[in-house]
Amino acid sequence: MITVLVRVSSGPEALAATLSALVPAVAAGLVGDAVILAHGQDETLVKVADAAGATLIVADDVSWADGAQAARREWLLCLDDGDIPQEGWIRVLDRFVALAPPERGLARFRRHGDGMSGLMRRMFLRSKVHAGDLVHRRVLLNEMKARTPVRLSARIERDPVFG
Repeated sequence: MITVLVRVSSGPEALAATLSALVPAVAAGLVGDAVILAHGQDETLVKVADAAGATLIVADDVSWADGAQAARREWLLCLDDGDIPQEGWIRVLDRFVALAPPERGLARFRRHGDGMSGLMRRMFLRSKVHAGDLVHRRVLLNEMKARTPVRLSARIERDPVFG
């Protein structure tokens, strides 16, 4: 099982879109819990988190590491609100989590339209954790250094409503 960390920047509607896309993975036994990372709190955000049974962390400088501290699982899927994993992602992550040693540390989803910016990010920010990464908790807690990420065959797209 994995924990999903969702960073909120577009609001509760984008968060709800991402969380609803995770329901099949919960039913399949892949996703065990979720942690929502927000810079500001509003009543609707609290309601969405509560309805999903997710932990909500609100702080001015909230980070992936804050989510790792609250996570209950060793492997963490980092997403931005509005991210929607595409068909086949559950099988890909389930296999990776079952077979990859913790030392592997980091795996990366493919994104549509990665283009030149994606190439530059892969070249220069290789081991930095981004939305769309599956990362071992110890990497985010600085207990282990991430290796070059494994490129997963699964894709993540942005919900077009949230850009």
